[in-house]
Amino acid sequence: MYTKTVFLKDTGADTEERTRQVYSVFIDLIRNHNLQDQVQVVRVADIGIYNQGIVIEILPDNVLYANVKEEDFSRIIDTTIKESKVIEDLLYKKPSKQLRIVLRNCGRINPESIEDYIAKGGYLALKKVLLEMTPDAVIEEMKKSGLRGRGGAGYPTWLKWKFTRQVTAEQKYVICNADEGDPGAYMDRSVLEGDPHSVVEGLIIAAYTIGASRGYFYIRAEYPLAVERIRLAISQAYEYGLLGKSILGTDFDFDIEIRLGAGAFVCGEETALIASIEGKRGTPRPRPPYPSVKGLWDKPTAINNVETLANVPYIILEGADNFAKIGTATSKGTKVFALTGKVKNSGLVEVPMGITLREIVYDIGGGTISGKPIKAVQTGGPSGGVVPEEYLDTPVDYENLQKLGSIMGSGGMIVMDEDDCMVDIARFYLGFCVDESCGKCAPCRIGGFQMLKVLERIASGKGKSADISLLKRIAFAMQKASLCGLGQTAANPVLSTLRYFENEYKEHIDERYCRAAKCVELLNYTIIQEKCKRCTVCVNQCPVKAIAGSRETGFSINVDTCIKCGRCFEVCKFKAIARK
Repeated sequence: MYTKTVFLKDTGADTEERTRQVYSVFIDLIRNHNLQDQVQVVRVADIGIYNQGIVIEILPDNVLYANVKEEDFSRIIDTTIKESKVIEDLLYKKPSKQLRIVLRNCGRINPESIEDYIAKGGYLALKKVLLEMTPDAVIEEMKKSGLRGRGGAGYPTWLKWKFTRQVTAEQKYVICNADEGDPGAYMDRSVLEGDPHSVVEGLIIAAYTIGASRGYFYIRAEYPLAVERIRLAISQAYEYGLLGKSILGTDFDFDIEIRLGAGAFVCGEETALIASIEGKRGTPRPRPPYPSVKGLWDKPTAINNVETLANVPYIILEGADNFAKIGTATSKGTKVFALTGKVKNSGLVEVPMGITLREIVYDIGGGTISGKPIKAVQTGGPSGGVVPEEYLDTPVDYENLQKLGSIMGSGGMIVMDEDDCMVDIARFYLGFCVDESCGKCAPCRIGGFQMLKVLERIASGKGKSADISLLKRIAFAMQKASLCGLGQTAANPVLSTLRYFENEYKEHIDERYCRAAKCVELLNYTIIQEKCKRCTVCVNQCPVKAIAGSRETGFSINVDTCIKCGRCFEVCKFKAIARK
């Protein structure tokens, strides 16, 4: 019987392999102290702390250490594990802005142990639902909670369940959408890796509520650890009688299978996801009929994403009223964001709805890593938009972000400083959407490609004044006529950057100038003679020999030969290369 549990994560590691190495070192020390039968060491995928080096949590002492060095391991074993004493200089100072509901167990339990989950109150919500509540009562509780879908659209969860329940059919399905495809987003992955049973429990409750007997996890094959842990969680749930026939002695039967996605972004859309599970090409279909009426194999189907389902057991156990106290009038609870970009403390954050962007970026994220002013925050991934610095005090909820021309999305949040070019940002996201378009409908297939070509023309210095109105016309056509959400929102980054940074577009077009120096074809490199020390470093580093001259006469850059790679700018120690 273990007397202590140690959760370990190297939050500063570039790879999972590094965490495994640290884990091995700690395990070896535990064995050297003959504590392997008393201390359980768990390597976790998420511990709720980021960019704090090696983080170690010890239970039942409830001690959390951060920025731990390997040389501190022996001290931790001797002092805290053996003597239950705290090492003050290693204690983690917990930030106050976050509130963990979805991530409540991540880094707190062994994700591969159903016993750990049950010890934290796991499956009590399922027990309460099956033994004490009717499906209609569950729907009413979800309605009171105000939970909205966390996959992007923000559709009320209770309403989706109600519509699916109302349809009469011999067979119904529930699906967990874990096809997380936004660049830089890993919220769902971390929940599946760190607390898989909470999502399984949420899916079972959803199935009971709508009257489904079969469910599916649709997970990206690119998430092998998430797949492994969900597969294990499902197996353990069967073993404990929480899946299969007569769950908890009731007449409710439910089975779950896993389907792996091949990484197509469009399969995050409900009808494309359904087609993929059915073994067809992942393309969307017109709606109505909606999946609630005609979904998987033409049967009524409820689809919720990982974060939505992880909230469900909490709401049932803690009460809808407690959940509804968190957030704003129309956006209840918390939201998990993947905070990345030019920010000091990047990583997953879970915050109450209604917190401001400024609080997230500065109080939690620590501001820009460069120290330069924030230019904008991009939310919602490829389907989202940019929010300029002047609106950082806007409370984060579904409606406010939509008013600003962005969306909540699944939770991507990228911080940009003055070194980011808005034309280049729009081009990047639109290029992603063009690559990921299934091509089924012309507005998305043709419109996206046309817009991308216009952006590429502007970024190369060949833009025309009429291009701005052309971009807007194509964007509005895509919004109105595209078949699914991918095409309807693909133009959001373009429209939002035009809305707030149209002057940058005009600079690219009229002046052939990129203020952030990101559009390579608009750059010109020159040598500032009064700063140049004639050291010849730039001469030797130029790959095309575009720098001519001598130590005696000085050097200059041949603009006709220069390929604008920026190597001279990077290697000059005297800042004698001007880039503009």
